[in-house]
Formats: sequence, structure tokens, C-alpha cells
Amino acid sequence: MRNAVEPDYVLRRETTVNCALPEVFNFFSKAENLEAITPPWLRFRIETPQPIRMGQGATIAYQLHVRGFPLRWLTEIEAWCPPYEFVDVQVKGPYKLWRHIHRFHETEYGTRMTDIVNYTLPFGPLGRLVHRLQVAGDLDKIFDYRERQVRTLLK
Repeated sequence: MRNAVEPDYVLRRETTVNCALPEVFNFFSKAENLEAITPPWLRFRIETPQPIRMGQGATIAYQLHVRGFPLRWLTEIEAWCPPYEFVDVQVKGPYKLWRHIHRFHETEYGTRMTDIVNYTLPFGPLGRLVHRLQVAGDLDKIFDYRERQVRTLLK
């Protein structure tokens, strides 16, 4: 793990889609698909020239808006294990720690996707208050949207 910070929070989501494992991993291995599964209210835009060659060490710069405030974010692919898993970590951005594990597992019903996000906000007690009042709910809405979009796009 790149950052020695212990996560304050873990967000975990599982979704099964009726698609083969290679097809699902291929979808997630294309950075441009991030825009399709990110809620429009975040005004998400990839700034890294495309196509982006995904793999360990690849970086993706993007901009988004959270509650009207523009944010720049830089992630790096920390681990790349096709077609079963990849991990992206925030190098620069709003979190003290953001580590997103994407896992894919073939089942009799299709492919189960598991997202595990370990994260910590800056500013100690103030960050924990903001998490309780706003960030936790925002992340739930973002991942709810993501699940709906993935189910629509991967039929």
C-alpha cells in the first residue's frame, strides 16, 4: 500500500451482471468508461490524453465538481491483475487516503463485481463530522448511480 494512513472508512458494494468475466473486466479496463458510470452532477472529465494504456503504474488525471466546487484528482493503478482485480489509489485529490479495489468473479449468474474503497478524509475531527453530515451520503448516491449504469451498460 502506497500510503501508510489507516482508513477511517470502508465502503463495500457488490453487483452481479449477466455478462462474462472478460467482457466486464474489458469494460472497466477502459478509462473512458468512467465517464459513463459517473453521475452527471459531478461533471466528471478525464484530462489525461486518451486512449490510456491501463496497467500497473498508469495514471489518470481528471476533474470533477463536488457540490459546485471544482476538484482535480490524480489516480494511479497500484495493482493490475486481469481479469480478476485492479486497484487504484489517489495520488492527489481531496482525500487523505483513497484506495479503490475492484474485484471480478465469475459466477453461475454472470460476473460479480466487488468494490472496496478504503478512505480517510483530511482534517481529523472536522473531516469525520463532514463525513457523517455529507460525504457518506454523497458516496452512497455516487455508487448507487454507478450500479444502475453498469447494469444498463452491461446486459
